[in-house]
Amino acid sequence: MDVETALAEAFREEWGQVVATLIRITGDWDLAEECAQEAFALALRTWPRDGVPDRPGAWLTTAARHRATDRLRRDALGAAKLREAARMPVPSPVPEPDDSGVTDDRLRLIFTCCHPALATEAQVALALRTLAGLSTAEIARAFLVSEATMSQRLVRVKRKIRHARIPYRVPPAHLLPERTNAVLGVLYLTFNEGYSASAGPDLLRPDLAAEALRLARVLARLMPDEPEALGLLALMLLQHARRATRVDDDGVLVPLEEQDRTRWDTAAITEGTAVLETALRRRRPGPYQIQAAIAACHATAARAADTDWPQIAGLYDQLRKHVPSAVVELNRAIAVGMADGPAAGLALLDALPLPGYHLLAATRADFLRRLGRHAEARRWYEQARDLAGTDAERSYLARRISETVSVPGDAVRRAGEARPPEEHR
Repeated sequence: MDVETALAEAFREEWGQVVATLIRITGDWDLAEECAQEAFALALRTWPRDGVPDRPGAWLTTAARHRATDRLRRDALGAAKLREAARMPVPSPVPEPDDSGVTDDRLRLIFTCCHPALATEAQVALALRTLAGLSTAEIARAFLVSEATMSQRLVRVKRKIRHARIPYRVPPAHLLPERTNAVLGVLYLTFNEGYSASAGPDLLRPDLAAEALRLARVLARLMPDEPEALGLLALMLLQHARRATRVDDDGVLVPLEEQDRTRWDTAAITEGTAVLETALRRRRPGPYQIQAAIAACHATAARAADTDWPQIAGLYDQLRKHVPSAVVELNRAIAVGMADGPAAGLALLDALPLPGYHLLAATRADFLRRLGRHAEARRWYEQARDLAGTDAERSYLARRISETVSVPGDAVRRAGEARPPEEHR
């Protein structure tokens, strides 16, 4: 294995464990992240010369701990922590024994991070940053806030943990339910970043999505009577089933109706619908189950023309009662536009408070194009292209712009009905 591949794999597999170990040693979240980053930087410099170690995680943890020890040595207030750090052994890959019942180390760390003394949003953001390794910019995109705002929120929550002396440890089994909602949020947003990246050349980050799906399976086995855990697993299975068709050979986004449905993962769709049916039998509907039902409407339609848009619009009516957000309203507007015509969908967009959101601009452009208002559509496609975060999306929107210029009159409406936003991608 070459060094670059080994480092990428180590980051994916070990980042959360390294950071968690340093948090336990030092009690300082910022120091833990900084020293973990320095350990990876040291690996980048030394592994090409010395070779990839047999246990990359242990090597990185030791290097990060040494960096933390050096930092604490320079701080007189860190003397007690320094003595503790010096006595701390290199952690075993086997999880420390406890009575939580959570055997997967990565999932244990997420439960540990989601402390109920913190607001749910703070728990989720902190776990995404500290354990999933998402950048502040990626987390900000998930919460539809600016990077500066999210950075301030993370600083405040770390300060609260420090001042309130909130412990960093795995909760016992009977306390897991009070953390489950936040854990579901972490897995959901991690999957979303893998399913549709916030920035970069590629739309997909398949390793990130696959890891979130793996953890969702573990959580569903741990909590088989929790319908939202099952709903989230079903949602991931149904969405991930389309991964092979969501970009073309050039890496350009392929909208849902243009995807080759014969290449969808039928085993994943079958499993996803079965898991969803199991969840719904619990008769405790929630947002993940509703989203999975929407995904099932798409995944089980043999052709794009067979999609039951009135049912999807009705499901979004239910979803917005659980999640009253502008993004849900945007997707409801798309479903209404598909069920009742683009003019009906377009009428719902004006009130949405989503400034700078490229999918809102792309949706407006699509409705205008289908109404034959090509010049207006082109302006909104251009705005969407300028706001989009990935090359895959920008290339797709550039194609739409060229179509509004080169295909005159009603032929534009016959060129294809793209539905870029959210589950339609």
